[in-house]
Amino acid sequence: MLYLDNSATTRVLPEVYNEMVPYLSEYYGNPNSKYYDQALKSQDAVKLARERVASFINCKDDEVIFTSGATESNNFILKGYTHANKNKGNHIIVSEVEHSCVLNTAKFLEKEGFDFTYLKVNHNGVVDPKELEKSITDKTILVSIMWANNELGSINDIKKLSEICSKHNVKFHTDATQFAGKGLIDLEEYNNVDFLSMSAHKFYGPKGIGMVFVRKDDLGFYPEITPLLHGGEQEFGLRSGTLAVHQIVGMGKAAEIAHNNLEENIKNLKKYEIQFINRMSNVFGDKIEINSTYDNKIPGLVSIRIKNYNNQLFLKEAASVLSASTGSACSNAKPSYVLKACGYTDKEIRETIRFSLSSYGEYNDFEEIN
Repeated sequence: MLYLDNSATTRVLPEVYNEMVPYLSEYYGNPNSKYYDQALKSQDAVKLARERVASFINCKDDEVIFTSGATESNNFILKGYTHANKNKGNHIIVSEVEHSCVLNTAKFLEKEGFDFTYLKVNHNGVVDPKELEKSITDKTILVSIMWANNELGSINDIKKLSEICSKHNVKFHTDATQFAGKGLIDLEEYNNVDFLSMSAHKFYGPKGIGMVFVRKDDLGFYPEITPLLHGGEQEFGLRSGTLAVHQIVGMGKAAEIAHNNLEENIKNLKKYEIQFINRMSNVFGDKIEINSTYDNKIPGLVSIRIKNYNNQLFLKEAASVLSASTGSACSNAKPSYVLKACGYTDKEIRETIRFSLSSYGEYNDFEEIN
């Protein structure tokens, strides 16, 4: 089976798996217990994982809050920050192509009395910073715009967008789920990003674990956020629940590997993308059209339209030999609202398939592709 759906999830690397296993079988103590060896081993493992993730995105260790994944992280910021700061305003800005967990949270918050502006995007799925600035009002308290589009791979100008928000004293959140491991995230350089979400399973870590970056102020305080989960004092009082140590260890190891291999991974993805597009073009010629031909995109994600051929029919016919998707794995059963917002016709949307490659050559198997 040729797996070309790495934007949906990646394989867990052997090094990640091997580091996780002892925390299921040997060091299974609760890290919130004290004194005894099992608990101390777990505490040390969580501490190391937090340091590794912080190094991956260049932030302080205690600005990394572990969650169950980017969906929870996005919900935590959109619901938690707005709830705690509704006295400052009730206006939130997102783009039309955000992940469904952001857009569905927006629908929920609209019922709670919040007003939303949904920014339009260009044909590549990119937000215009000028449109963002025009949309900010004196009631705007939060802006959430994804770093990289999960269907076309296009990259937003996060530096410019976050600078605009900072100028207007508005908090800025970005969902970096698709960007992590495919581009450099340096939160010292991007110092106007207040919140950032990601999931481990997009960069060869386990599913069910993610994180949210919460920037502390100059005095070392977190912004006011209402927790999604109330209980104990885990995760600095921001996210309660017994920590899944083995998952956290896996995310930490995956982050370390992604950080150390970032330049090589980007180079490999660009190389494999060219090989894949060339092969597809040589075989299918003008029967296909590459949607993602622009430069400013994450490497390895290729959106292709097979003219006059239904994408779901194609994927069903090819399912025994090929794994790919029509778009985001969270809304794969419906025509893509992302491509619709980018100006694609219904016919073009129903012909589009997202192929996403691995940065590890042995996982792509180019002999099979050929």
